[in-house]
Amino acid sequence: MIRVAVLDGPLPVFEERPAPGGCGSEIVFHGRVRDTEKQRPIAALFYEHYEGMAQRELQRLAEQTAERFALLDLICLHRVGDVPVGESSVRVVLRSKHRAEGIEALAWFVRELKRRVPIWKWGVTPTGERFPSTHCEGCAAAESEHHSHPPG
Repeated sequence: MIRVAVLDGPLPVFEERPAPGGCGSEIVFHGRVRDTEKQRPIAALFYEHYEGMAQRELQRLAEQTAERFALLDLICLHRVGDVPVGESSVRVVLRSKHRAEGIEALAWFVRELKRRVPIWKWGVTPTGERFPSTHCEGCAAAESEHHSHPPG
């Protein structure tokens, strides 16, 4: 099973479910918001995305990963909007026959997600100032627009 979603709001609670019979490994990864970004204290990260395209590219990436690493299941939920410090911005669940391919698949999937999926993050300081967290085309121009204004 491959399932991906880009969600506006908190991720649903993770519930362990029975795995396919050939499953020997289940890896659950939560990417959480730290309290600093680029050595600056933050209150949250703001994730924006190219609506529609982010979901499609995430789906393509999940399918490629499942095929490349012979995964039984791959589930990825990625938040957009404000994600406060300590909360999860992304959850990836991988099920595979053996742990080695699952661990390798997770590392590759997360690296490719950051590189290919059009989701960008902004650091949000305790005073509400926003600054680009990662290099992306158009971030420098957009920084002045988003610098101290709330999203929307």
